[in-house]
Amino acid sequence: MKTIVCLEPNRLVQTETSKPEPGPGEVLLRVARVGICGTDMHAYRGNQPFFVYPRILGHELSGIVESLGEGVENIAIGDQAALIPYVACGSCAACRKGKSNCCTSISVLGVHADGGMREWFVVPAKQLLVVNDLSPDQAAALEPLAIGAHAVRRSGLKQGDTALVIGGGPIGLGVMAFAKSRGARVIAMDIQEEKLAFCRSWAGVDETINALEAPIERLETLTGGDLADVVFDATGSVRSMEGAFQYASHGGAVVYVGLVKADISFHDPDFHKKELTLLGSRNATMEDFAAVVEAVRSGAVEPTGYITHRCGFDELVDRFESWLKPEAGVVKAMVQFE
Repeated sequence: MKTIVCLEPNRLVQTETSKPEPGPGEVLLRVARVGICGTDMHAYRGNQPFFVYPRILGHELSGIVESLGEGVENIAIGDQAALIPYVACGSCAACRKGKSNCCTSISVLGVHADGGMREWFVVPAKQLLVVNDLSPDQAAALEPLAIGAHAVRRSGLKQGDTALVIGGGPIGLGVMAFAKSRGARVIAMDIQEEKLAFCRSWAGVDETINALEAPIERLETLTGGDLADVVFDATGSVRSMEGAFQYASHGGAVVYVGLVKADISFHDPDFHKKELTLLGSRNATMEDFAAVVEAVRSGAVEPTGYITHRCGFDELVDRFESWLKPEAGVVKAMVQFE
């Protein structure tokens, strides 16, 4: 079968590998869609933490169940399924607390273990979510939206709060959409006007701020000097993440949704003066996936609207590099296998 491998930073190759067979408790999935996300791009550039090469990328995906291993129940051949890529141990301190998203030995398919950028993919049945009523595109987009839903749930954001979301990429857009669903006033911040326009049209944000044009003054004007109750940083930028504290109100919170391979520092007197809460938000749980599925089914969130670029599987190696350029205007790229 055809497989695309990231051999080393800045090098993707298409190769031929054997078609796998599912073992006990496993499912063979014929891959239909794979979304490209910031993690894939960071891995390609050599900037992704906890990553080793070579690696088959691909953790945002949907497909059709082709065969079942022994003992698999509640999934049928022909079902359409979305991947939940976070494989947790189920017994560590985090898992016992219901936080399998940050399991001490978590293995994220496509990051810590090989993913789905191939024609067929064998996965544990427990990592699949049957979604026969969604389109292949919608099913493949559940995972990045779940990351945004998890960040909003973890933040404790309430109706009437002001949320500032820094970063207008797919993860930031998901945060915006689910912050809006909680009745918050949502302000988007980015350095590109095109992305800010997309935040208005797709996520329905209330206000936008260009981070290059006196952002503090603009935020103070929009909030009557109060600043934001919750600041979500979804940039994966050290500079942005360190600067996020200045936008939070007294008694507010900063949530790091993006991940960066670096140390982060902040000015402690300001942090204490405001009695801020700093939170990390990692991956998502089944509760978050369920919330996203319901939002998509109800029409409250329509993920296909943020898919801006597509290509066939055989085109990806040639297209991938161009998608990393800011001028390409990629919000979400999707690889089609059919």
